Amino acid sequence: MGNVPFGPTYEEMLYPDKAPSDIRQKAIKAHKEDEMDPVNLFNITWKDENNQVRKIVLPKELTGVEANIVVMLGTDFPSGAHKVGPAYSMLMEASVDGIVEPGKNTILGPSTGNFGIGTAYISNLMGYKAIVPMPDNMSKERYERIQQYGGELDLTPGTESDVILTVYRTIELKKNPINYSLDQFELMSNYRFHRYVTGNSAIKAVEDVGNGRIACYAVCVGTAGTFAAGDEMKKAFPECKLVALEPYECPTLTKDARGQHRIEGIGDKLCSLIQNINNTDFVTLVHDDDAVKALKIMRDGIDVLVKMGVNPEVAETYKDLFGVSGMANIIGAIKMAKYLKLGPGDNVVTIATDGFDRYHSVIEELEQRYLETEDFVLERWAKDIFIDASEDNVHDFRTPKAKERLYEQKEQDWVRFGYSKEFLETLKDQDYWEDEYNKIPEWNEKIKTMRGKTI
Repeated sequence: MGNVPFGPTYEEMLYPDKAPSDIRQKAIKAHKEDEMDPVNLFNITWKDENNQVRKIVLPKELTGVEANIVVMLGTDFPSGAHKVGPAYSMLMEASVDGIVEPGKNTILGPSTGNFGIGTAYISNLMGYKAIVPMPDNMSKERYERIQQYGGELDLTPGTESDVILTVYRTIELKKNPINYSLDQFELMSNYRFHRYVTGNSAIKAVEDVGNGRIACYAVCVGTAGTFAAGDEMKKAFPECKLVALEPYECPTLTKDARGQHRIEGIGDKLCSLIQNINNTDFVTLVHDDDAVKALKIMRDGIDVLVKMGVNPEVAETYKDLFGVSGMANIIGAIKMAKYLKLGPGDNVVTIATDGFDRYHSVIEELEQRYLETEDFVLERWAKDIFIDASEDNVHDFRTPKAKERLYEQKEQDWVRFGYSKEFLETLKDQDYWEDEYNKIPEWNEKIKTMRGKTI
């Protein structure tokens, strides 16, 4: 017999001040002093110790657009990325339902990086062993972090675009009943976390920015978990346009095409089961190399940013705040602000999934490909990528015909994994998504009742 891990409810992740006061104070202290203290589960939140959403509003001297580009920051989540949130939610739901037991079951976290890191981390804190199937050509920092947290790597051939092989590997590993998989493409706990916690945090984040509303939410999609936050934004602001970003080199949603790319964590060559196509308004392509170059600018181009008009102290803070997918999100947000012709009062929300700590090797590889990366080169890159970001490669998916193509693609992707056409047909009904979202109060009660109990 084991104990159900003691962790937060969905409500406590959105409102960390609603956690028991002694736990909240211990969590704030552990966040700074002891990363591996299990009380850090209560730091799975977008909010800081003052209950303010961690965000920045990018200077318009950098973005070149009138609209406010509001970036929510994932670097201060435990393990350094917001993907730890859905990993925790999936494992906590399974724990309180008695599907898994600490010390008995092994947790699988198929991933290309941040979700795998999050799985290894929360499994450690919650008393489970973790195995992370992932491609064998990701950044070395990802592998090191997973192993640092006690996770075991199970590598499959390829890169980000070959994540489908990790899914097949996970299916094999699941044949052992001891193994339980956090299937991030499929489990609705991923959707619930992001719609409730990320979505409502975004609504809070813009209260003091521009007109206090969200005109557009633009994020890269892999599992489309982060994209789910848009459902709550659209409920609050019906005019909000939800934009799925994907690599130009792997335009799966746009053109049902596949390809290799460098934006780790997105562009996974399928239409995720948990992506709500009903609320997918646009799909926009971002060049992978632009995202990597943009990260180089943020990391090493402080003088370039200052020359563009960014406050020197602000420019200094950018060095550690972003990863490659975060830069792709920012580029996509700028493109959409231009495409939608948004003005000074309008807000575009996007996400910085993680920070620079897991991309040193990516920048080293960039510098090997581009022998000249002096400031005069970074200045040209900054102008091309940010200020002169084009409105090209924005695809409108608001028509029934366009949505039907995505439904057909989802069916093509998921029938092969055992889902019936009848079930996939139910995903066309918005009531399905509302029903899944409305289970949150039930889960809150289950978690409160069961956490810490012996099972």
